[in-house]
Amino acid sequence: MARKVNANKLRLGHSLPLTVARQWGLYISSSRGRSSINVEEPALFSEPGVFLVRSDGTLYYGSVQTMPFARPLFSELLQSIDFAITKNYPARGEYAGVL
Repeated sequence: MARKVNANKLRLGHSLPLTVARQWGLYISSSRGRSSINVEEPALFSEPGVFLVRSDGTLYYGSVQTMPFARPLFSELLQSIDFAITKNYPARGEYAGVL
């Protein structure tokens, strides 16, 4: 996919082992047979997730889903990334102190 969209520096992940998917916080589902687009689902699989990771390995953006629809639109995500870079917008949800 990275080659198809000419994104040579973009890292895409696929075929993630379920143990690793769970470590990333992805939801695991069991098969319901054929999907809505008539594809046979595997016995177990992870639901979608999108993560933007900084070059230092810290998480900047994360989105995990329990359903395979209503995924982030990549055109909107790219606009948001451009905004965040231009405005030096900080990641949110980083507070780990006492509540």
